[in-house]
Amino acid sequence: MKSQRFANWLLLSLAFAGSCNAETIIGRVVGVSDGDTITMLDSGNVQHKIRLGGIDAPESGQAFGSVSKRHLSDLAFGKQAEADCYKTDQYRRSICTVYVGERDAALAQLDAGLAWWYRMYAKEQPPLQRQEYESAEDRAAADGRGLWRDSQPIPPWEWRKIRKGKPR
Repeated sequence: MKSQRFANWLLLSLAFAGSCNAETIIGRVVGVSDGDTITMLDSGNVQHKIRLGGIDAPESGQAFGSVSKRHLSDLAFGKQAEADCYKTDQYRRSICTVYVGERDAALAQLDAGLAWWYRMYAKEQPPLQRQEYESAEDRAAADGRGLWRDSQPIPPWEWRKIRKGKPR
């Protein structure tokens, strides 16, 4: 009996803990920092810095960085969006799946060939989303869209590593 109560308590605790970080933010996109980061203003006039989950876009000083930012800006800036957030990163940004209308903003970046699917964090994605993101990246690469025009595009995580070792 005691072990059953503990098991029930443990399951309930785990379920509650898993939902604590889940949050939906609805608001207007008031800023686009780069190809995978936006700022939203909610109805209470609170700003939220949001990183699009599941992708990594080129950095601003990297090839296709400004094109990626412009594409996301054209898609989202000044528009109503809904962010389904599931995590906070080391920079205190919310990690979210962001929808502008019916469109998944990260998936749109992948379709345009202006971001990489961030495989390192694939396990954080639901299986269907993982499959959609991988397929979108594969199609963009096969079609030579966006950054895939380069014969050997450098992923941002590699580019950051290279830049870190260089003197400023």
